[in-house]
Amino acid sequence: MNITKNTALSLLLAFSLGSTCVIAYAEGTVNSPNETIMHIEKAKVEISHRDFMPPSEHLKAARAASEKVTGNPDIVKKANASIIQAQIKTNQFDIKGATDEMNKTLELYKSLKSE
Repeated sequence: MNITKNTALSLLLAFSLGSTCVIAYAEGTVNSPNETIMHIEKAKVEISHRDFMPPSEHLKAARAASEKVTGNPDIVKKANASIIQAQIKTNQFDIKGATDEMNKTLELYKSLKSE
């Protein structure tokens, strides 16, 4: 009887831990553009202060985060291309062009959030 109780308890514990891990994994696979949006917003603020090194870092972080974003493939592809263009224009010290690209990227990512 004692062996049966121990076996049942062990199986119950194993199932509960297993289901918890699956739920945690499933929650981790949903990738929203929030982190990318945050980095783009920070880069825009830094560019408006004419300090080009931090926006470059924020754009790199936004680009890295954008690789994980899921959603409409066409919108994600356009947003990634826009981030790359913003990086290029930042490196060329084109403030207006970089800001325009970041605004376009923000609109694309925000449209992903509303879907």
